[in-house]
Amino acid sequence: MDASFPLETLEGHHEYESPLVKRYATKEMSRVWSPAMKFSTWRKLWLALATAEKELGIEISDEQLEEMKAQLYNIDFEFAAQKEKEFRHDVMGHVHAFGEVAPAAMPIIHLGATSCYVGDNTDIILIREALHLVKRKLVQTLDVLKAFAEKYKDLPTLGFTHFQPAQLTTVGKRATLWMQDLLLDLERVQFEIDNLPMRGVKGTTGTQASFLELFSGDHDKVKALNKRVCELMGFEKAIAVSGQTYSRKIDYNVLSVLSGIAQSAYKMCGDIRLLANLKEVEEPFSKTQIGSSAMAYKRNPMRSERVCSLARYVISLPSGAANTHASQWFERTLDDSAIRRVILPEGFLAVDVILNLLHNISDGLHVWPNVIRQHAMAELPFMATEVILMECVKAGGDRQELHEAIRVHSMDAGAVVKGEGKPNDLLERIANDSLFAAVHDKLDAMIDPILFVGRAPQQVDEFLEEEVNPVLERNAALLQIESVDGVNV
Repeated sequence: MDASFPLETLEGHHEYESPLVKRYATKEMSRVWSPAMKFSTWRKLWLALATAEKELGIEISDEQLEEMKAQLYNIDFEFAAQKEKEFRHDVMGHVHAFGEVAPAAMPIIHLGATSCYVGDNTDIILIREALHLVKRKLVQTLDVLKAFAEKYKDLPTLGFTHFQPAQLTTVGKRATLWMQDLLLDLERVQFEIDNLPMRGVKGTTGTQASFLELFSGDHDKVKALNKRVCELMGFEKAIAVSGQTYSRKIDYNVLSVLSGIAQSAYKMCGDIRLLANLKEVEEPFSKTQIGSSAMAYKRNPMRSERVCSLARYVISLPSGAANTHASQWFERTLDDSAIRRVILPEGFLAVDVILNLLHNISDGLHVWPNVIRQHAMAELPFMATEVILMECVKAGGDRQELHEAIRVHSMDAGAVVKGEGKPNDLLERIANDSLFAAVHDKLDAMIDPILFVGRAPQQVDEFLEEEVNPVLERNAALLQIESVDGVNV
């Protein structure tokens, strides 16, 4: 059968659509990276440049500035595309589109600037906007996880190392491990927000030569122009030196932060997927949700799986930024352009989806205490043997004789569990052995799981009080903002 389709059919569905945008991305993050945001920011940058130039003595009229200000959002995208096709230059296409609706300002739009003035500065502005959105969603996810950790701080559960049974911990303590990673990510996000510089006003190779010419050799005015443009765009500083572009190492640093969030999310959701298999903890599952088209009984952790899938993609992105930075020749080469148009928006779009999913999963985690206890009690007799040994020795028993007896009983009990598929009967063996008579009347009390969790409940309290609460208090306003999008699939 032919794999193609008649071109006169299925109208409106002939072109590839990115599933990241069409299926997953939120309206909020999509808006940050939208053409409307990008090209209206270009116009704001042109307005800021003209405003600062006028303030510093360049002959620009109030009428020109007012005309530019009035047309910031009146963008004829079709006209700009026609001009870009004519000039084979996207920036000049939009210069002419702006000049078309602001004809009085046309002579001074982009005065002294190079394409990277609007391109690079806009990228930095959008990155900062996107980081603020990521920060908000990190804070909100931490808030939901805090409630979960508090609720289950005293619920003993089997710990795992190498995914083999280990000492007990608590369900809440395990959640703090996820939260610790997200807190570290939040610190990195805040650092980037606080330290992200604008490219500023630098010229074609970063020497500001065109602006020095514009101001007739007045170095102080060129410096003042750079500072004033940054101020008008809401930035306290510009990058100290640049070639034509800002250092592409900034892109690498930002994508590394996003990769870190993706790593944390993958680890958390990987744990949830394993716990779902054990039937101890499960992600939200709606009444009408279908786990498998063939196996109707299945309850798959599809949201956690989606997080891991998208996280794997984000984790891969810093290598592209690293190679782009490393391969930039001298003051700039254009082989940075195409890849940056893809990996910067998509990195943020994917992380935003991941954080929406993390919040949704965390808010609806279903814990099954009886299953958790059953798994803990299956292993706890082995863990309790040291306590039993010490109690019997304190009652006058021979340590070596007791140790050997426990070893033999443990091997026999293990053989029953593995060889016959029966429950762990180690405690019954000990209860029937006169060597352990000193503890026969208190065996049940000695194997209460809560006695084997160490300081886990206290660690949860301390972590939330000392590490999490201060962050949530500093960002209390962010907790009041509702996300535009939920989780639909």
